[in-house]
Amino acid sequence: MDYNNLSEQKIAERPEDDKPQIFRTLRNIDLNLLTTFEAVYVHKGIVNAARVLNLTPSAISQSIQKLRTIFPDPLFIRKGQGVTPTAYASHLHEYISQGLESILGALDLTGSYDKQRTITIGTPPSLGAIVIPVIWQAIKESAPHLVMRNIPIHDAENQLSQFQTDLIIDTNIPTARTLSHHALYTDRLMLVCREGHPCLRSTINEDVLQHYEHTLLMLEGQNLSALRQRVQDLFPERQVSFSSYNMFTIAALIGNSDMLGLMPTRLFKLFSACWPLVEIDFPPVSNERMDVSLYYNKLSLRDPVLENVINVIRRAF
Repeated sequence: MDYNNLSEQKIAERPEDDKPQIFRTLRNIDLNLLTTFEAVYVHKGIVNAARVLNLTPSAISQSIQKLRTIFPDPLFIRKGQGVTPTAYASHLHEYISQGLESILGALDLTGSYDKQRTITIGTPPSLGAIVIPVIWQAIKESAPHLVMRNIPIHDAENQLSQFQTDLIIDTNIPTARTLSHHALYTDRLMLVCREGHPCLRSTINEDVLQHYEHTLLMLEGQNLSALRQRVQDLFPERQVSFSSYNMFTIAALIGNSDMLGLMPTRLFKLFSACWPLVEIDFPPVSNERMDVSLYYNKLSLRDPVLENVINVIRRAF
């Protein structure tokens, strides 16, 4: 028999097997008793713990007595005017204190608890490259204990309504009555090609641009639908030969082919450092503007931490 494999199998199965027992054990323990235990341990006495918890010394003593019936140890021994913890109590304190700190962090309603909390922000891939560095720096200066997580957007309205994400930064998305938004900045649209593109040797007009293949950014939902319709009106006969969900891929393709594409100014500045991109001077496109906004659930303003993050992001832009 392979005892090593047997041991590994038991270890792997233990978490699932222990779950019912864990719940039964917790059900038999009044978690308030653990708070009392910590108060007595930290303040080294029943009287001091009673003062901190706004209880009577008698109530504290009764709670310690209940704990002694649960754990196989007296926990605290009288010493002078106070008490001293047993070795077993010191062992318990290491775990109980960590557990209570985690609970306090999760239930922090004031934003004053100086522990890590994760703020989830949804963005499109390319837009995230523009806004996340700015947001990261602003949040780290204002609330360094916060942790940021950036996720993709698949259904912005539902993600916010169902609290699957805290914030979303995107172009125009449908806003339900439960959502609010603030415009962060406005960007100019650009028609882009590679350096040395044949079209640059001609007078730019709609007929010339129709002769070249175009790229298209695929967007979820109705993002930029009005702008996209105006672009379609400008190029009713354009040939879209490549489409992608990722603007980075489109920029790389434009920089290595004779294809044309649209992108906002801030992305152009980012991409032109990687690929030989130039702007085509075509006013009907360059006169177009697009707004980038911060979206959030209105109920999020009940959370002081998240409200502060929203204000920090708005100031950053």
